[in-house]
Amino acid sequence: MPSITRRRAAKAGRPTSAEADILAATQRLLIKGASFTELGVQQISTEAGVARSTFYSHFRDKIDLLVRLATELMSSTFDITSAWTPADGPDRLTDVFAEVVAVYREHAAVRRALAEVAAYDATVRAFWAKELTPFTDFTVRLLRAEQEAGRAPADLDPVSAARVIVTGGERALVDHVTGADPGHDAAFARELALTWWHGVYRRPSWHDA
Repeated sequence: MPSITRRRAAKAGRPTSAEADILAATQRLLIKGASFTELGVQQISTEAGVARSTFYSHFRDKIDLLVRLATELMSSTFDITSAWTPADGPDRLTDVFAEVVAVYREHAAVRRALAEVAAYDATVRAFWAKELTPFTDFTVRLLRAEQEAGRAPADLDPVSAARVIVTGGERALVDHVTGADPGHDAAFARELALTWWHGVYRRPSWHDA
């Protein structure tokens, strides 16, 4: 399996001007309806206003480019979700998911490209699974802390529950932003928040249900 580690240390921080132009150009082309698989490096370079050689000085190949676009999506999403704790309650969780929906709408074309490429590329599938891991691990820690404090049921399985709500929630987000009208975003965020809250964080014990 090819490595998904970027070659140049300079890429770890803020992108260079040319790199940012290439990322933005790719996103524009995807938003216009281009298939990522069919996009050529020359087409991307032309859209970005850079030479083909410049593309390869910043990205190993198109997969490297897609990984970078997706990393920015998930980094901003994790920053939003990890700022919430159960002490903030379901109303704040609704606000958090409203922010996440907005981010997913902004990057919907990139997320579609990920789904497209993951269907045939093992590197992208492995990358995406790895990107979801911090969300799952964070949720497991929250649930265990809630159990220890007596606020979540003792018969809850934090690992299984976290996988269900993180993986299921992410897929629901994708389905929503790619198929539903933006006018339904607030209702979707509220339903997702209450599903997490009452279905996991504050659900009754199995014996009390």
